[in-house]
Amino acid sequence: MSYRFTKASLLTGTVMAGAMIASPALAQADDQDNEPATQPGVQAEEAAPIVVTGSRIARRNVETAAPIAVIQDEEFKLSGTVNVENVVNTLPQVVPGFTSNSNNPGTGTATLNLRGLGSARTLVLVNDRRWMFYDTSQVVDLNTIPSFLLDSVDVVTGGASAVYGSDALSGVVNFNLRQIDGIEMGGQYSITERGDGARYEVHGAIGTSFDDGRGSATVFAEYFNRDSIFQGDRGFSNFALGGESFGLNQLQFGSSTLPNGVIRYFGDGDRTGTDFAANNAVVFDDVAGDFRQRAGDTYNYAPVNYLQIPQERYLIGGYADYDIGGGHTFYTEVAFVNNRVAQELAATPVTGSFTVNLDTIEPFLNAADFAQLQQLNATETDGDPDNILLFLQRRTIETGARNSLDERNAFRVLGGISGPIGDYLSYDAYYMYARTRNANVQDGNISRSAFQAGLDGTAAPINIFGLGTLTDDMVNQISIRAQNGDVSTLENAVATVSGTFGDFAIGADSEPVAFAVGAEYRGVASQFIPDTALASGDVIGFNAGNPTEGSYNVKELFAEVNVPIEFGSARLEFTGAGRYSDYSLDNVGGVWTYAGGVEFSPIPDVTLRGQYQRAVRAPNVGELFGGQSIGFPGATDPCGTAAATAGSALGNLCVANGVPVANLGNPGIQLNAQIPALFGGNPNLEEETGDSWTAGIVLQPSFLPGLAITADYFDIEIANAITTISLQNSFDLCFNQVQDPNAPACGAFFGNGPIRNAAGAITTANPPVLGGQNVATLGVSGVDLQATYSTTIPFSLMTDTGEQDFNLSFLGTWTEKSFFEPFAGADIVECAGKFGINCGEPTPSFKWTARASFVDGPLTTSIRWRHLSAVDDDDDTVDYNAFNGVERIPAYDILDLTFSAEATENVTVTVGVNNIFDTLPQTPTFDADGFVSSTNNGTLLGDNQEQANTYPSTYEVLGRDFFVSALLKF
Repeated sequence: MSYRFTKASLLTGTVMAGAMIASPALAQADDQDNEPATQPGVQAEEAAPIVVTGSRIARRNVETAAPIAVIQDEEFKLSGTVNVENVVNTLPQVVPGFTSNSNNPGTGTATLNLRGLGSARTLVLVNDRRWMFYDTSQVVDLNTIPSFLLDSVDVVTGGASAVYGSDALSGVVNFNLRQIDGIEMGGQYSITERGDGARYEVHGAIGTSFDDGRGSATVFAEYFNRDSIFQGDRGFSNFALGGESFGLNQLQFGSSTLPNGVIRYFGDGDRTGTDFAANNAVVFDDVAGDFRQRAGDTYNYAPVNYLQIPQERYLIGGYADYDIGGGHTFYTEVAFVNNRVAQELAATPVTGSFTVNLDTIEPFLNAADFAQLQQLNATETDGDPDNILLFLQRRTIETGARNSLDERNAFRVLGGISGPIGDYLSYDAYYMYARTRNANVQDGNISRSAFQAGLDGTAAPINIFGLGTLTDDMVNQISIRAQNGDVSTLENAVATVSGTFGDFAIGADSEPVAFAVGAEYRGVASQFIPDTALASGDVIGFNAGNPTEGSYNVKELFAEVNVPIEFGSARLEFTGAGRYSDYSLDNVGGVWTYAGGVEFSPIPDVTLRGQYQRAVRAPNVGELFGGQSIGFPGATDPCGTAAATAGSALGNLCVANGVPVANLGNPGIQLNAQIPALFGGNPNLEEETGDSWTAGIVLQPSFLPGLAITADYFDIEIANAITTISLQNSFDLCFNQVQDPNAPACGAFFGNGPIRNAAGAITTANPPVLGGQNVATLGVSGVDLQATYSTTIPFSLMTDTGEQDFNLSFLGTWTEKSFFEPFAGADIVECAGKFGINCGEPTPSFKWTARASFVDGPLTTSIRWRHLSAVDDDDDTVDYNAFNGVERIPAYDILDLTFSAEATENVTVTVGVNNIFDTLPQTPTFDADGFVSSTNNGTLLGDNQEQANTYPSTYEVLGRDFFVSALLKF
């Protein structure tokens, strides 16, 4: 797995009541949208014990030692959200994973990256139970969760493996679905101010109780459709920008692989008097077959790339429970999702060394240019008079854009039973099976072997020497439709007994000591099934890949205890949990996880809390058994930097790696900013281990009803982390730090034969091999602050009381550190307050979300404020400001406005606008040579971008966006 170390830690703490309400008290049983979902104060004595996320023990006191953020369903309604990702990724705890704006890179999924520690280290639950994942990385696609049924979302900070098992290193996100009583129908339509990117959704649900209330059932269905937006539809992303890392002012940069065609010659023939003499490269202009010396020509691939990927989703399911007598209740859940998502890229860039038969291509070149190739071939020392080896670059726009369509069919079934065991104990046991099948169809690919055959005379000739020279027959000859599939399954069986030791308690006023014990079994299996062309590597366009198949299981025992002690108005509570896991993986085997926490309330208004957790994550199927596949990550070759001089340690290492002395320090040594590399699995991986500490305070002052404030410090560190070190980090480790070709850190560049061609460029012929290892350390720490206030205002237009409710919420995080250490002793990459080629997505030091809601009877008016502090580029080798680029993305603020009205008792209508002020990255202007002539305001990225000249999952790219929704209940 290629992991972008997007070090981000964003906030924990969040609750929206009427809008957003923080979670100091954490009770979640409120059907009234105009009241806080979290009510400060003591729970009523009659309240039944409930199980809160992060524990398996039912309790009346729902505060926990671990910080829990709760997002109520009202936030999804007020933000105009249909897909879960759109709310979750705005939370300060979350660094955006893949989103609807992730085209390249992207997978057509929406993932959740809690604390910026990686999606694979975030455990996603639905109704406190594991959900279905979508591929060999065993990550949940948020597109499969029905947002219209959400009652709340709980976010637990810190490791939770002692309670839930593997994967919960950064924390747990639990999506709670609500019961439906009656008939509910709804729909939403959204569109940007520019009239594009339309999204519409319709859903229906029926819920009822039966047999005198002994049973209840809910069934539901949803349809969602999202239109595409192209990068060419926005001024800021219409041109691919760059050039800063090459010492050029920011300009229309793009790719060196042109639709007209490029020929590069790296042989030993005599170039004197040819167009190859100056820089070994020629390009074709408007006249087919007539080339000239290449002079920095590039192709703008941006306009035909998606800025918003299209999606179509069908979702159906249901859940039911029935009391079979004596309080023993059978329950079941079923869900099926059909999700179709496309990605689209510019036409395939064919690059590489090809053997060219001169007689075959002679008809396609003018006489003078053909004579130049004859001269080169005649003066070579290889002794082949008929064929010449050329490095060719041709973007095959005649085939159309590259399109990848993913169609995922996923289903999940669960059955369980729960009930009492005597007066003090209860049990809960269930079995769950989930399966996801993905069919991926790729159009626009080129067969490398067919392309070669059309040039060496073994098949009908192809004409690649000019714009539009490929005929329909030639296109059909070299094109190939590729297909692959993923099949992933999850089995999970859990049995728990929980309760108290009778009435045993410590102190007369204390709740009884409670416990839970149980056993769990999980079996995971996944496979990636490429077709023959993909597996063989014969595909140019989308990345090739080898088959992957593997499985493992784990058997676990777990226990948990809760010891409350009350004396007078003070309360002290201890919690502990432990789990033993026996994995079928030899290198993991048996592992322990454990947790301990304490809460102390000297007075009801103040609670101090703290917790320690040891957590683990077993390697996933892709990390263990993944076949090798080629990727093209963005990176800067150290051998092309100014520091690579002849005789220097770096220069000597570069020469040893195959760079000619004459090319040392040449920023154009690599043909593109994306450099090929191979990635694959490692069956000898061990488990990751995480240690997390949290300590905080909860304030609910009785003298100011409605106010709740929490502040929590968190510190999470993951050791033995599995990582495929990024190509950029691998370059830095080997060439700039270790500088020893025999060291393990240099194995990718020196351990598998020559990786460079004669000019020193890394090509697809034998790229470096980067595999997963248990060598990294990840860490994040900071402080979360939550503050909510609910009161009434003595003014109303819609009620006869003369008052309306006012709810205010602030949630923010200060990220103290967010670091990555590639291996012990390596330079630590610090990403707090940074973005860029090493850190990936921006990790602001401060991030917050705030909402103010006015609830005047049937009318709710709500304003949301989203803030990111400024972030600095992490690449110290390039001063982007010096080339009209961006060293610092400035602080960022977005305002959203929503109106919601209960038209009748059964009908609610909501309208809103997100990004009121149409905040977007800057639209550049250009001079006659294609250089950016406008002064950069800090939002227009070049070589340090992710895609679309920005980071589209973090910053707004659609512009002002309107939505309207209606909900009918009967």
